[in-house]
Amino acid sequence: MDLNISESIRNSGVVGCGGAGFPAHVKAASSVEYVIANGAECEPLLHKDLELMIHQPEAVVKGMQQLISSTGAKKALIGVKRKYEERLSELRRIAERADIELKWLGDFYPTGDEYVLVYESTNRLIPPHGIPLDVGVVVNNVETLRNLSRASEGFPVTTKYVTVAGAVRNPSTFEVPIGISLAEVIAAAGGPSVTGCAVFVGGLMMGKLETDLSLPVTKTCAGLVVLPADHRLVQRSGLQVEAKHRIGKSACDQCSYCTEFCPRYLLGYDVQPHKVMRSLSFTATGEAIWNQWADLCCSCGLCTLYACPEELYPKEACDKAKADLKEAGVQWKGEVQTSPHSMYDGRHVPLRQLVRKLGIAGYDVAAPFLKLKFSPRKVRLPLQQHIGAKAVPTVKPGQAVKAGELIGEIPAGKLGARVHASMDGVVTAINGEIVIEQL
Repeated sequence: MDLNISESIRNSGVVGCGGAGFPAHVKAASSVEYVIANGAECEPLLHKDLELMIHQPEAVVKGMQQLISSTGAKKALIGVKRKYEERLSELRRIAERADIELKWLGDFYPTGDEYVLVYESTNRLIPPHGIPLDVGVVVNNVETLRNLSRASEGFPVTTKYVTVAGAVRNPSTFEVPIGISLAEVIAAAGGPSVTGCAVFVGGLMMGKLETDLSLPVTKTCAGLVVLPADHRLVQRSGLQVEAKHRIGKSACDQCSYCTEFCPRYLLGYDVQPHKVMRSLSFTATGEAIWNQWADLCCSCGLCTLYACPEELYPKEACDKAKADLKEAGVQWKGEVQTSPHSMYDGRHVPLRQLVRKLGIAGYDVAAPFLKLKFSPRKVRLPLQQHIGAKAVPTVKPGQAVKAGELIGEIPAGKLGARVHASMDGVVTAINGEIVIEQL
C-alpha cells in the first residue's frame, strides 16, 4: 500500500464525483482485491462520464493505476456500457496496455448503482447496509480517477465535468470552475430553448429540482437537465411531499409493481415499497410495522417514475419511512445473506424504455464535450461538498487568493475534504460557503 498516494489525494480535496462525495483518500488507504472504475453512467440524458472517458482516457487509466498501487488490488475493472464500445476504443487500448479490463455492461437503469455495478462486475453481493469494501472492492467514478491522476501531479480539485441537457439550444458537456453558477453553465449551452423552464441538478431520477439558478456547481454535480416548466416531471417533482403521501394513501391498490421492478429487491435485498405504502394509512404503531421494508432502499426513483401504473410516489414514501426509522433509532435486523431474484436479468429496465416513459425522448441526444474558457465574475464554494464534516476556512474576507490555493481545511480528527479556490480573486464572504470575486 502506498500511503503517499492517499496523502496526495487528501491534499488535493478529491471526493467521489458520481454520488454523495465520499472523501477519496479514505478509499485509497484501504486494502482490497478489486478496484472498479464506475463509468456506467445511467441517469437519462447525462453524458459527462462518457465524454470524459473519450477525451481524457489517459487520465482515467493513470488514476486507476494510482488506486491499484495505493490499495494493493490484484484486479482492476472499468465498468462501461457495451453500446459505447466503438467510442471507447482508445480507452480500451490504453487500459489493456496497463492490464486493466473494460467490463462491458448492459444499458439499463440503474447500472451505475454501486450494488448493481459490483454484482455485474464481480458476481459479489454487498451485504445489506454494507459498502463495496465489505466484499474486497473499492469503487470510484471515472471522473474521480481523473482527479486522482491530477492529484499525483500536485493539482487540487478546482474544476468539474458537467453535462447540460434537455431543453437547451446546444446540449453539451463542459469542464467548469467549481462554484460557477448554474445559470452561467446553462448559458454556455445556448440557454433554454423554451420560455419558462425548470432545472434538475444531478439528473431526473436522483437529482433535485431547483429554481434558484444562482446556486453553484459543486464537486458532486454530474449535470443539469433543463425542462419546460409545464413538463410532467417538473409538475410531479414540484408537488409538496405531504400531497404525495396523501395521494398514495388514497390511491395505492397494492399491485406491488414498485417492488417487482425495484433494483435492490431484484438483487435479493428485502426492499418492498408496496408494503411501505401501507404505512401512509396507519397510525405510528402501524408505521413501525411497514417502515422496515424501506430500510434498504437506495432512492433510485424507479418505482415512482417508472414502475407504478398509477403514478404514485413509493420512493417518497420510502424516504419518509427511512427518516422515521432513523429518528426512532431503529436499526435494520434482517438477513445478511442474500441471493438475486430469479427474474433479476429479465426485469432490467432498458434506459431507452425509461426515457420514453419519462417523456423526454425528444431530448435524448448527444451532449459532446466543448472546450470553453469560463471566467466567472465570482464563485461560491460551499465548505461541505462531501460526506463528513464541513471544511474549516483558512482564509478571511478581503484576502486575495490564487486558483488552486487551499481555502478550507479538514477539521482535526474528522472525515472530510479540503476546498480550494477555483479562480484568482478576493474573498468577499464566508458563511457556510466561501465567495471569491474577481479583483
